[in-house]
Amino acid sequence: EVQLVESGGGSVQSGGSLRLSCTASTYAGSRVCLAWFRQAPGKAREGVASVGAFGTTNYADSVKGRFTASRDDANSLYLQMNSLKFEDTAVYYCAAVVTATNCFSMSLEVANYPFWGQGTQVTVSS
Repeated sequence: EVQLVESGGGSVQSGGSLRLSCTASTYAGSRVCLAWFRQAPGKAREGVASVGAFGTTNYADSVKGRFTASRDDANSLYLQMNSLKFEDTAVYYCAAVVTATNCFSMSLEVANYPFWGQGTQVTVSS
């Protein structure tokens, strides 16, 4: 069982910045792979960014060059969002999957993550 709590959402004007945080609570120190997803109104949930072994990252094309994902310990995930656009408006979710190895796949597929946070709203006004 993994519990995830996101924070840092809010409202910002186009071109502004926000930083999201996610903290994972795991049972007996289980190792988890973490990723960010988002869901805009009327749209499917989509992968945004993940951090793999040794700090490697994987980003959706729509956020490359603007968003930076990072981890500073085994159970914390961050998303620095710069140059925000109106189309970045969505509920942002932290997701986790327990792993027995390092996080090499850095998947951005919804189906690969069984554990989800409650989400945090990001609203960008144009």
